[in-house]
Amino acid sequence: MERRAFAFELRAAGSNPRRLEGYAATFGVDTQIGDFVETIRGGAFAASLASGRDIIGLVDHDPSRVLGRTRSGTLRLSEDQRGLHFAIDVPDTTLARDVLTLAERGDLGGASFGFRAVDEHWSGDRRELRVIELHEISIVSAWPAYETTVVEARSRRRGDAPDAGLRRALGRWRA
Repeated sequence: MERRAFAFELRAAGSNPRRLEGYAATFGVDTQIGDFVETIRGGAFAASLASGRDIIGLVDHDPSRVLGRTRSGTLRLSEDQRGLHFAIDVPDTTLARDVLTLAERGDLGGASFGFRAVDEHWSGDRRELRVIELHEISIVSAWPAYETTVVEARSRRRGDAPDAGLRRALGRWRA
């Protein structure tokens, strides 16, 4: 199983201040992985999400550190034009409180996902992931696979659209 890391943010305001939201994968972004460049095609997760399989939200890809799961509705996943969006309603546990505190401080490394490539295309040293079987997403404490990962704790600033903080973070990341 392969793992990749991407941006996420904490929603610290609103009706559920115990929610992590963000993107576990973004589409169309070239990423250096060892000796090759990888890109995820838009829609790559669609079949996996439509399958109804139980996908788990973890910390550091560790199955003993569960934050949420699709089966219980505490992890919600969807694709949009940007990528694979997630929202985790975290439990009232020591682990979750620690993760939320680290997110608020900006101390987390990012987000990631565990998968199996179902359909991929290689051209020289370039790999395009076309269909991905998703197994889990993870909040990464320290060193995500991608150095460009952005982690920010957010409560909405006055006048911001709900996802303006993430847009600002991704704008810096893509620059």
